Amino acid sequence: MRAWVLHGVDDIRFEDIEMPLLGPGEVRVQVKAAGICGSDIPRIYETGAHRMPIVPGHEFSGVVNAVGKDANPYWMGRRVGVYPLIPCGDCKPCMSGHPEMCRDYDYIGSRRDGAFAEYVNVPVANLIELPDGVSFEEAAMLEPMAVAVHAMHRGIGAVGVTSVASADARIVVCGLGTIGLLLTMFLVDRGFRKVYVIGNKDSQRDKVTDLGIPVDSFCDSRSDDAARWIQETVGGADVYFECVGKNECVSYGIDGTVPGGRVVLVGNPYSDMNLTRDTYWKILRNQLDVMGTWNSTFLQRGSDSPVTDDWGYVIKRLNEGRINPGSLITHRFSLADFDKGFAIMHDKKESYCKVMMVI
Repeated sequence: MRAWVLHGVDDIRFEDIEMPLLGPGEVRVQVKAAGICGSDIPRIYETGAHRMPIVPGHEFSGVVNAVGKDANPYWMGRRVGVYPLIPCGDCKPCMSGHPEMCRDYDYIGSRRDGAFAEYVNVPVANLIELPDGVSFEEAAMLEPMAVAVHAMHRGIGAVGVTSVASADARIVVCGLGTIGLLLTMFLVDRGFRKVYVIGNKDSQRDKVTDLGIPVDSFCDSRSDDAARWIQETVGGADVYFECVGKNECVSYGIDGTVPGGRVVLVGNPYSDMNLTRDTYWKILRNQLDVMGTWNSTFLQRGSDSPVTDDWGYVIKRLNEGRINPGSLITHRFSLADFDKGFAIMHDKKESYCKVMMVI
């Protein structure tokens, strides 16, 4: 089969490789669509993966075309999305229903071969069936959507009921890459009327206004003092989502969040994160909740379950037509031309949001 194989840092090649043998409890998925995650770019060009050579890619969907030993034959021919984190199932977080915090996990696309290929092997426990109305492109965005929903559930559910359950809660999203835009999309869908956003591109302003955010609720950090804007325009944030991973963006939130509010750290860090003494004092004196969020929870609960996990929540809203992640896709490439997508995201010479491979 054909695949993009990462042999080393800045050494990714399109080549023929052996079709992977199915292990017990696995199925083979014929990839129909795959997205490039922001984490794929440093993995390819700067840091490498946990093991190499490896086929990257963890945001994808497809059709099951082979079923291995001990895997339910029900899945043969099914349209599926895939949870890329493969939990051990035995550690304390796994046993308590939090596979995203597994202490000994495997991961499709960074620890084992992923989806920038014609086929990829997947444990049957990681499959989620797609309703007929959900496209392969939408399903390839299930993973980042679930990450955004997980962050929303963490932040919205943990601050006082009176302030955050209200549609009038003041919520600030800093950073409008794919996760920040999707988080904004889900907050609007949830019914919050006071969602404010901080970005640094004209294209980001255009995207959020398309999502229903008023222009005067967009802070352009290229020209505006974001910390002052949160205090003066927003009136202070009840919940602040940091979706960038930079010191200054964390500081904006700590400076601008109201006493007793919450700062949710979503973005992967660009470098070491440091707090000044003054910033630390603000956390103490304002009794802020500063919390992390990581990945998403998948417990194989579909959209018809009375209690859904993050993935079931996303599927339900997709199936009801309440969200439109496809509006964030800016580039589409074939498998053979997918290196053009890597280059666009690495070189940043043109505006992009979600870059998608479509087979």
